[in-house]
Amino acid sequence: MGLRNYFYLWQDPDFISAVKNTVIFVIGTIPFTTVLALIAAIGLSTRIPLSNFIKMSLVIPSITSMVVMALIFSQLYAPGGIAESLLRAFGLDIPANGLLLSEKSALPSIMVMDILIAFGYYMLIYLAALQNIPHNLYEAADLDGAGFLAKLRYITIPYLKPITLFILVINIIRSFQIFIEIFVMTKGGPLNSTLTMVYFVYDVGFVKFDMGYASAAAYVLFIIIALFSALQLKLFHLKEVV
Repeated sequence: MGLRNYFYLWQDPDFISAVKNTVIFVIGTIPFTTVLALIAAIGLSTRIPLSNFIKMSLVIPSITSMVVMALIFSQLYAPGGIAESLLRAFGLDIPANGLLLSEKSALPSIMVMDILIAFGYYMLIYLAALQNIPHNLYEAADLDGAGFLAKLRYITIPYLKPITLFILVINIIRSFQIFIEIFVMTKGGPLNSTLTMVYFVYDVGFVKFDMGYASAAAYVLFIIIALFSALQLKLFHLKEVV
């Protein structure tokens, strides 16, 4: 076959849809996951009532089997379920076929699920990093009259830069490899609206048994992940994760 499989990929509308959906998923989830994790970590780094219980509650979804979480959210997203009730309470339109059976709402619904499940894990990483910031820096800032936002901008965020880079890179790799949620909840439907690259590789390789074509798609996925990771390293002006 030579390189013909790679040329066929970019003429395959299913593969193009898989690439588009995966990129939308990555770009649409990572900023929210990272920001929520940082906000939660900063909020829980201070002594507040029930902080340990809140930490545990936020982390449990991220360490629970993704199959279990996908089944739970499938019920939450079912017609007449809790998710639809919440949307109606805010005056939002509900798809007639349900959230997971509509082309417009299926992928966003899975993205929201992923954000809610994943950010607790990254919150733990941020919490560990916050404990390593020298406390005397905050004391000096207090003496200089710096407020919360000033300390956040000039002390907290700069010291968290290597950890933020680490979180972004591993989150990009994880998000590009999204599969279980799609397999359990939508099987790539409706009309390929939730088809992702890893599910495309699975479908082509293990359902249609075209291993060469699936292998070519997997190599393209590897290259895309490598490019996104390299871009993050360049944006943070770091050559390696510290």
